[in-house]
Amino acid sequence: MAKYLLVAGHYHHPVPPEPITPIWNRVVSQLEAAEAAAERRRTKRKKAHKVYELKITLCQTDPPIWRQVLVTDSTTLGDLHWIIQLSLGWTNSHLHQFIIDGQYYSDPEFELGEYLDEVHDEHRTTLGKVIAVENVRFIYDYDFGDSWRHEISVEKIRPLGQDVTYPQCAAGTRACPPEDCGGVWGYANFLAAIGDPSHPEHEEMLEWVGGAFDPERCDFKGINWQLKRLADFGS
Repeated sequence: MAKYLLVAGHYHHPVPPEPITPIWNRVVSQLEAAEAAAERRRTKRKKAHKVYELKITLCQTDPPIWRQVLVTDSTTLGDLHWIIQLSLGWTNSHLHQFIIDGQYYSDPEFELGEYLDEVHDEHRTTLGKVIAVENVRFIYDYDFGDSWRHEISVEKIRPLGQDVTYPQCAAGTRACPPEDCGGVWGYANFLAAIGDPSHPEHEEMLEWVGGAFDPERCDFKGINWQLKRLADFGS
C-alpha cells in the first residue's frame, strides 16, 4: 500500500519517520480495485527459495548515496522498482526502466517500446528468472529528464531465512536528493546553496525544499516501516 500513498501524494521527500495510520484507513478501499487490475497483469507469484543481497548505488554521487536491500528471488522487477523507490526516498513521480544484460524491462503502460526495439514487462519478470549468480550488476534508470542512474550489484545469494520478512533495507548512507533538483549536478548546486547562508539562492532553495534538508539523513526505521507495508499489501 505504501506505493499508493506515494502516488496519492501523502508521502513527500524526505520519508516521514512515523506511521500515518488514519491515511491508510481512508485510502484502502480505493486502492483495492487498482491493485486488482495490476495483479491481473502479473504472473502468479512463485514461492521464494533464495534471498538476494543487493547494493543500490546512485551513480556519480560523491560521497556515494547507497542502500543495501534484501529481497527474494520471487520478487518481480515491478516490485523491485517500488523497493528501490521506498528505500532511496524517491516519490515515483517519473518513468523508469531496468537494463539487465542488454535487455530493457519496464511497465508496459509507459509504452517505451515505441522508442526501444523491445521492452519486457517488469511485472512478469522475477529477479530469479533474469539473475542466477552473484557478482552481477545491472541498471535502474529513474527520471529520464534528471537522469538518475542506479547501479545494482548482486552481492550475495543465500537460502531463504525462516521467520524473516522481506524486503528489508539493511544498510545505507545519506539522503536521497529531492525530486526535480536537476540531476547530479543540480543536486550539487542545491547542496552548495543550502549550506551557505551567503549564497544568492540560499533562501530560495530552502523554501523550495520545505525549509530544511539533511543530506546525511538515512531513516532506516521509516524505510523499513514502508517496506513492511509493501510486503503486507502484496501478500
